[in-house]
Amino acid sequence: MTEQESLLEFPCRFSLKAMGLAGDDFDALVVEIVRRHVPDLHEGSVKSRPSSAGKYLSITVTFEAESRAQLDAIYQDLTDHERVLMSL
Repeated sequence: MTEQESLLEFPCRFSLKAMGLAGDDFDALVVEIVRRHVPDLHEGSVKSRPSSAGKYLSITVTFEAESRAQLDAIYQDLTDHERVLMSL
């Protein structure tokens, strides 16, 4: 799908979610990966939620997406990291 065929119109507000094993710094890891591509990411743009048993942590990051290529690069970096089990 090309950028012209995308269902999103850029720039747009976008939320992505990354899940991994709960750890003291998993949220910081996700923020660091996203910040490589979104340098002006605000701390208030990040929300975390533990699983019911506390084993996993879900991090949601909301930001202004500039292009499909930017989103693809963020998702690629997240899925490439061994601590990120899933990204949506």
